[in-house]
Amino acid sequence: MSVPQRRQGGEDSLYRIPPYYYIHVLDQNTNVTRLTIGPQTYIRQDNERIVYGPEKMLVVPPRHYCVIENPVVRNVDNEVVTDKAGQIKLYHADQEIRLAQEPFPLYPGEVLKQPVTPLKIVPANAALRLRAILDFEDDAGEKRIAGDEWLFEGPGTYIPRKEVVVEETIRATVIKPNQAIRLRARKECIDRELTKQRVTGEEWVVKKTGAYLPGAYEEVVDVVNAYVLTEKKALHMRAIRTYVDDFKITRKNGEEWLITMRDTETHIPNVYEEVVGVVNITTLNNRQYCVVLDPTDDDGKPQLGKRKLIKGEKTFFLMPGESLEKGIQNVYILGEDEGLILRATESFREGSDEVPQIKRRKREEAVPEVAAARQSLERKPGDRWMIRGPKEYVPPVEVEVIMKRQAIPLDENEGIYVRDVKTGKVRSITGVTYMLSQDEELWEKQLPPVVENLLAQGKDPLADRSDRSARDSLQKSRDKTRVVTFRVPHNAAVQIYDYKEKKARVIFGPELVMLGPDEQFTQLSLSGGKPKKPNVIKSLCLLLGPDFCTDIITVETADHARLQLQLSYNWHFAITDKATPEEAAKLFSVPDFTGDACKAIASRVRGAVAQVQFDDFHKNSAKIIRSALFGFDDHNKVRDKFHFPQNSLVITSIDIQSVEPVDQRTRDSLMKSVQLAIEITTNSQEAAARHEAERLEQEAKGRLERQKIMDEAEAEKSRRELLELQAHSAAVESTGQAKAEAQSRAEANRIEGEAAVEQAKLKAQAMKIEAESELERLTGAREAELKYVKEQNELELLKSSESSSIETRKFKDMVDAIGAGTLQAMANAGPEMQVRLLSSLGLKTTLITDGSSPVNLFNTAQGLIGGLVPAKSKRSKDDDDDDNFSV
Repeated sequence: MSVPQRRQGGEDSLYRIPPYYYIHVLDQNTNVTRLTIGPQTYIRQDNERIVYGPEKMLVVPPRHYCVIENPVVRNVDNEVVTDKAGQIKLYHADQEIRLAQEPFPLYPGEVLKQPVTPLKIVPANAALRLRAILDFEDDAGEKRIAGDEWLFEGPGTYIPRKEVVVEETIRATVIKPNQAIRLRARKECIDRELTKQRVTGEEWVVKKTGAYLPGAYEEVVDVVNAYVLTEKKALHMRAIRTYVDDFKITRKNGEEWLITMRDTETHIPNVYEEVVGVVNITTLNNRQYCVVLDPTDDDGKPQLGKRKLIKGEKTFFLMPGESLEKGIQNVYILGEDEGLILRATESFREGSDEVPQIKRRKREEAVPEVAAARQSLERKPGDRWMIRGPKEYVPPVEVEVIMKRQAIPLDENEGIYVRDVKTGKVRSITGVTYMLSQDEELWEKQLPPVVENLLAQGKDPLADRSDRSARDSLQKSRDKTRVVTFRVPHNAAVQIYDYKEKKARVIFGPELVMLGPDEQFTQLSLSGGKPKKPNVIKSLCLLLGPDFCTDIITVETADHARLQLQLSYNWHFAITDKATPEEAAKLFSVPDFTGDACKAIASRVRGAVAQVQFDDFHKNSAKIIRSALFGFDDHNKVRDKFHFPQNSLVITSIDIQSVEPVDQRTRDSLMKSVQLAIEITTNSQEAAARHEAERLEQEAKGRLERQKIMDEAEAEKSRRELLELQAHSAAVESTGQAKAEAQSRAEANRIEGEAAVEQAKLKAQAMKIEAESELERLTGAREAELKYVKEQNELELLKSSESSSIETRKFKDMVDAIGAGTLQAMANAGPEMQVRLLSSLGLKTTLITDGSSPVNLFNTAQGLIGGLVPAKSKRSKDDDDDDNFSV
């Protein structure tokens, strides 16, 4: 069945309304719209107009519903009510919910507000939170006021009402073991457990394991997991208001406490509890202790400002407000060479804790000390004292450990500076193992920066005179609390001055010098370089020699020739008695002995050279300088040394390393004379070399000419041989070319003939193959065609034979089935009936014919009554059978 197309305000005159379809017809005379339902064919009148439809009726399947706005008014008999004008009455601005029923149309004015929708199926552990928008009385007889909320719990199917709206679908919260849910009241109500009246905003915890479906005025704030407590963990809790906890203890607002495994294995925080954190257990072994600040008493009240000492072995939890002063500390284990300096922070009375240690340390001599230790000592704030090992010590809360002292082992060549903090006296201790007392401290000895650098270099002035300035910065800094030591090398001396005693002492090497607290080295600042410059060499020790030094001086001869001399001196210090302080002090009486000695020697040399001419000095320079420096003895011989009595310095020899003129003209004259001599020698050597080169050149030219003539003869001979070979090759080339052309033409003709013969053979063979293949194709086609025609004829014959057999068998079976008597009765039925008809009419048979057509006398009677009954329509099946079987 075709569905008609929907029209709005159609102008067609004929509307075919199928079943379960409807239209709205507006009567323009009365302005009343009526409903017309199919199936029918509706003819529209001139005063009517189709305003809606044809439209299919609404079908609400089972377990479905729809919402109709402005429903029609029905009476007690469920009939639609109309007004005086025939207009259907409606509940305007009202709604009607229709469930599964027969298909129904929408009356004029009705609106489908919500299409067909499946009913909500509420599963188990779920509910719908409903809210009344109109006052009504439900099926159970309970009155609902607009604004009331309640739950429709599953499992079930919710059938909606027009007075109720669905706010939300609520799922049950599964509370697992060690879990709880935190609820909040949205409005004053009684909770689902019917245990207590709840006010708006109140929160509570439900710990019952299973599925919990919150009530209409309850909401799930959070799922709270239980804290699992162990022997090593506790919960730090804080109350946010005054209440009674799960252990029936009243907690004040802001109170803090601990929950341990002794209280419960698992704990779910209450709504008025706040978990500050998880507190780990504090474990002390037998070698540890700790100090707890602001400890709590037995009642759990904090003792602010107090401190508590806890020694191991022990395990405990820090209560709220407690903290460790410096964490877990190790017990001070002191050896025989260790000690602790203590200071009292509060007044207290020291007991006899040290008695067992004293007994162990000196069993046989400890009787007086034990008696003294048993007498308790009173310590005042600020007191300092020291305890020594071996022992274990845990400081009380009134005692502060300032530092741990350890005995300093010192060799014979090592020492430390110790200062008494009470008197300020500084002393040096060497060669023993020493431990500082509570009133002593290490003192740092300050030295001048130059002395610090010289000590940091650590090089032997005799063996190592290289420049270490690049490596000095990498030296480690000196420990200033250690006694300053300096190794005086062999044949050297060091002067040390004591500023406290105001005395100086000279130490000769090899020796190790150890400075006292008030002693300082005498620093030597000597001249160095060439020519000598002051304050170049810094040193702490004075080398006694023998050694040498080099200096450059400028002299002028009697004829005013200025010369620059480089002189080297050998020197040493001649000390008769080192044990005599006066003799030793002479060594350091001249601060810069190298500069003074070089100045004295230079003045003598200048005076001697100024008295001689340049030529004499150039010839006798060594004698003049030695005699000027050492002088002559009584026998008019040059002495062998020059002595400085102020510091016992002795010059033993002098060496003239170089003599150079200072005046440029003199230097140029000497250079010219030297260059002239060199030039003369060079010219003679050059002439000899030139003569030898010319001789060798002539010989080479002769050999070259002879070789050139021989090469030309060889070239002519080779050219003649080349021409002969070229002529022979040309003859061979022309002969070979002609022969090759003739042979190639003959070979080409032979190949061409053979190719023509082979091509004719192949063409004949191809035509033969083509004819044979065509013959075979035609033969096969004819044979296939003959075979096909033969098989087709055989099939036709077989088909005809089978058809005739089937027809014969069919006819025979039909005749056998009908029977001979039946056939006879059928054959006689027609004539007998016609005879009876004629005899009943009282007529005799009349036949009118033209004589050219055969006459069937059996149908004559039938033709006579043909006007009454049609022959073909009224003939029975038996008559047809008679016709078929008539002969």
